[in-house]
Amino acid sequence: MRPSERVEEAGLGLADIPSDRYRMRIPTDRYTSREIQENERDLIWMRVWQVVGRVDELPEVGDWKEYRLFDQSYMIVRGKDREIRGFVNACRHRGNPLCAGRGNSKRGFLCQYHLWSYDLDGKLKGILREKALDPVDKDENSLLPVRVECFAGFVFLNPDPDATPLTEFLGDEIPKLLAPYRLDEMVTVLDVREGLDCNWKVVVDAFSEGYHISGIHPELLKVIDIDPSKSRHLFLGDHSVSVAPFEVANVSVFGPEDQVEGIRELPGTFPTVTTVLPRFEELVDVHRDENGKLGFPEGVTARTLLQQATRDTLTGMGLDVGALTDAQMSDNHGWVLFPNFFMTIRAGEATVILATPDPEGDPGKCVWHISSYMWLPPEHREAFRAEPTEVEEPGSFPYFLALQQDYEQMPRQQRGLRNKRLEHMTLVKEEIVIAHYHSVVDRYLAGAEDKV
Repeated sequence: MRPSERVEEAGLGLADIPSDRYRMRIPTDRYTSREIQENERDLIWMRVWQVVGRVDELPEVGDWKEYRLFDQSYMIVRGKDREIRGFVNACRHRGNPLCAGRGNSKRGFLCQYHLWSYDLDGKLKGILREKALDPVDKDENSLLPVRVECFAGFVFLNPDPDATPLTEFLGDEIPKLLAPYRLDEMVTVLDVREGLDCNWKVVVDAFSEGYHISGIHPELLKVIDIDPSKSRHLFLGDHSVSVAPFEVANVSVFGPEDQVEGIRELPGTFPTVTTVLPRFEELVDVHRDENGKLGFPEGVTARTLLQQATRDTLTGMGLDVGALTDAQMSDNHGWVLFPNFFMTIRAGEATVILATPDPEGDPGKCVWHISSYMWLPPEHREAFRAEPTEVEEPGSFPYFLALQQDYEQMPRQQRGLRNKRLEHMTLVKEEIVIAHYHSVVDRYLAGAEDKV
């Protein structure tokens, strides 16, 4: 079995998962308690690998960015040897922060308080009026290093100096399953950060299930069929990946023209489908008679034509999709990498949602970071690359429809979770990924995990 077939062929269906495998009642104080959030800080966030950006955010020597986690601040920088490193964002003299936001410092870092300086490797290299002072051991007073590693084009950071390697945290299967997508070659086409009035786990939960589509995204029901019995799930240690095969709504009832019209409506919710529509229309026209009437032979549907159009379009652009299945041309795989990384990915594109706790520690707030990536020919990447957007005025950024609906729903849920008599949420089988995710949260909060 090829890695690209693993989820489709070996993933568990809902009927294969015992009802008692995970607890289906999640306590609501997990979303509202400051004490629990403080425990999460110590037992989860300060111990696990977490995505802090993309490798291509730091293309040049000296490029750096700040990463804030609660009241902690880290700096990630590309050194003269092209390696990306992480450091605690504090001068070793009196603790003054060295940087804020992002920028470039080819010559290293200069503390603005007392003018101590450090090179891009974090080594202390200059001290104001050094000759007039008592000797200072520069090796012992270099910047404090932080574990940083890269995978699939993402930069991961772990605050724990004793952390095991990222490869152990991810496990053996995840790199194999993601490799055929060439995620490291994709370019960022959307990059938005905004504060939300909800707990960070509300965001993770919201994107870990499709059970809400009928209520929050009803327009999707006009174009896609929701059949939970066909979903497949792989639980990979602390992480998971799921797929719900995409099919045009009412394909068994509606004729070919209705199926095709369903595909044409997809860009309203999945904008990147626009790229493959010209080839899709060419493939559709092959099946029209001299009067223009459309008829599909056995084995051909709008789904199969969309898959072929996607494969043809991406291949024509220069992307080798030979290791991806036909289903991966149309079906989004939903990834949850603990603790806060959600990604949908299919051939040629991916969307990532990161939710981090409120920097001030308010359990009713978080920061969400949504980014989208596309595979494009190298000569077109810079033209489509998106600059980071920090949304200062809530509600001012124009998300596409489905994302806007989730954006409005999550704070509503947080308001409901504050009700004192609501002691727990009750999950259903379609929300099994949420149940698995919270079983991992349980283990970390119980202290049963070694540092990872």
